Amino acid sequence: MTHLPSSPLDLTRVDTNDRVRIALRGDFDYQYAGALLDAATRVLAEVTGLRELHLDCAGLVAVDSSGLSTLLMVRRLTDGAGVRLRIDGRPAQLDRMLKVTGTLDYLTGARAGGRSGSAAAAAAGIRPSASEEPMSVRSSGPDAGVRPAPPDDSLA
Repeated sequence: MTHLPSSPLDLTRVDTNDRVRIALRGDFDYQYAGALLDAATRVLAEVTGLRELHLDCAGLVAVDSSGLSTLLMVRRLTDGAGVRLRIDGRPAQLDRMLKVTGTLDYLTGARAGGRSGSAAAAAAGIRPSASEEPMSVRSSGPDAGVRPAPPDDSLA
């Protein structure tokens, strides 16, 4: 068992064969959410043959949007590494946040990681665009640098 640095969000890591469990205790908020992201990133880099990453949330006291954002980032990391993310012992406040934000199924779904984004999209029936170049986006409001076209008198 490895005890990770103490803070109001206390993380305790336990490694067993092809699984790692990180128990979270305390406040999972803006100030301390990065600690979980760092720990999960370290686990994914260090543990070869990892199949599951369990986050035991039973000891959470408070969760804010930064905690939720961190869980979403951890899910993306585990999916990319082919590791299944399990969020265990969810307190009522976390479940409520996941339901309200529509992220419960995504974060607790049975789909194991490992497929690339395009493979996962194809499995979900989403067709990728022909090009993955960034789109140019412009405000729909008035633009001081653009002059309106002169009226076309031929339509009258």
